Amino acid sequence: MTRNDNIYLTKVFTFAAAHQYGNANWSDEKNLEVFGKDVRVHGHNYALHVTVTGDVDPDTGFLVDLDHLKAVVKKHVVSVLDHSQFEKDIPWFKGKQPSTENLVVFIWESISTHLEGCSLHHIRLVETPTIYTDYYGG
Repeated sequence: MTRNDNIYLTKVFTFAAAHQYGNANWSDEKNLEVFGKDVRVHGHNYALHVTVTGDVDPDTGFLVDLDHLKAVVKKHVVSVLDHSQFEKDIPWFKGKQPSTENLVVFIWESISTHLEGCSLHHIRLVETPTIYTDYYGG
């Protein structure tokens, strides 16, 4: 293995999901004031950027087996979140707002322990063309 501390590889995945903001302890008026029209169920076409780092294999020249990376993310994230309403369908979200800030933590926890031959460095979740959330682990 060749040690390359500054090499990062990013693979982009997509999925569509819905969510609805709200705090059951608040009045309808306060929920509307804080969350605006997002108190209604609405969806997004998400782009998930998964960045890994590690040693480059001198025989292949690769940092990670892309088939492995794709299989892990598809099994533990895309197949779970795609076409879901995640605060209702995903038990992890019980008692949490379905924000991208919480979603990146869920994604990190879902894939970081399953990666082989590399380590998770960074996740970027793009919710809209003007909003994305970055996470570097906890």
